[in-house]
Amino acid sequence: MKITVVGTGYVGLVTGTCLAETGNEVVCVDIDAEKVLKMQNGVVPIYEPHLDVLFERNINADRLKFTTSLDEGLEHGEIIFLALPTPEDEDGSADLSYVLNVSEEIGKKIKTYKVIVDKSTVPVGTAEKVQKVIAANAVCDFDVVSNPEFLREGFAVDDFLKPERIVVGSSSEKATKIMQKLYSPFVRSGNPIIIMDEKSAELTKYAANAFLATKITFMNEIANYCEKVGADVDKVRVGMGTDSRIGKRFLFPGIGYGGSCFPKDVKALQKAGSDSDYDFKILDAVIEVNDTQKTTLLPKIEAYLDNDVSGKKIAIWGLAFKPETDDIREAPSLYMMKALLDKGAHLSVFDPEAMPNIKKMFGDSLNYANSMYEATEGADSLLICTEWSIFRTPNFQKLREQMIRPAIFDGRNLYNLDDMESEGFTYFSVGRKQIN
Repeated sequence: MKITVVGTGYVGLVTGTCLAETGNEVVCVDIDAEKVLKMQNGVVPIYEPHLDVLFERNINADRLKFTTSLDEGLEHGEIIFLALPTPEDEDGSADLSYVLNVSEEIGKKIKTYKVIVDKSTVPVGTAEKVQKVIAANAVCDFDVVSNPEFLREGFAVDDFLKPERIVVGSSSEKATKIMQKLYSPFVRSGNPIIIMDEKSAELTKYAANAFLATKITFMNEIANYCEKVGADVDKVRVGMGTDSRIGKRFLFPGIGYGGSCFPKDVKALQKAGSDSDYDFKILDAVIEVNDTQKTTLLPKIEAYLDNDVSGKKIAIWGLAFKPETDDIREAPSLYMMKALLDKGAHLSVFDPEAMPNIKKMFGDSLNYANSMYEATEGADSLLICTEWSIFRTPNFQKLREQMIRPAIFDGRNLYNLDDMESEGFTYFSVGRKQIN
């Protein structure tokens, strides 16, 4: 099948590459000429495990192409995916300007039947808006489908190639059959393609993300309470997670969620509820708790350093919002670094992938270490913000010898309490007892 993907961010690039992998002819469109040139030359503009292999293979097979020309893309594709940004607006709502502006151009340019697919995360009613905008200028038939993505950064390729489910919102029998044909290679093991109306499909994505954000936030609340009463959140987590009604996933406490989806989508659903005269009280609490949780370790760092971090060297491991990505959007590390810099601390940071993105934001205000151990040389303490695998079993003796004060503030609960005690570290984590 001939596919066009408009937008080459995380979702668009993974979508285009993975669809090419099953033999489709894919053209990806982006307005960033420099980015398009790099992709045409085989350079993957994002870090996503396994994407580079599929990217190179499908470019070499002439199944995956890139252009800045929307006209070229619309001429090519029978299915047009809109994988465009829907950033948070000032009032918390999703900004649909990118989606609607491209939709207007599509209406002016298409000459034959197309299936227009909303792949972006969009509020309820967006498919209807896109339909109206295209119809205002279109001279041919078309259908608009809602097909939300459920891709986890760091696992996006696997999630696309082996999805747990595919959601298609469509009121057109013709468009539904086309989408079922397109996705049939990805569900050969029997996982479902779920067909529903467009509004329900749009809400499904928001509801899923908001629920997962709520689950994380609830565990952070439990962790905070554990510290007050002397309970161990790790034991509570295991006791809860073995209940099949609850499950083990998303029960790990820490310094809050970040990324491109959870913060934006929770706020967008909250605002959409308000616009429909519905108060999502639980989402109000989720947002409030998560905002506070991102800097929950700050008072502990200050207290340990005699309530004065000015001039102190603090090493930070992990800058991306989660491991296996270079994405720093709404990462808890950003909030911790800003707070520490404002108080006069000197920060030496390390992340396997995210440092170039951090440097664009913080410039020369940080020291960018070449390794995790270089970051900790002469440090007064170590703060861990992201649970990269390489941080899980460090050389503790080397750390202890390098650091001025052997103190770790672990925002992801990577280490065993008994191990920290035997290694001679002062150790602060989330929802567990302090090791002195």
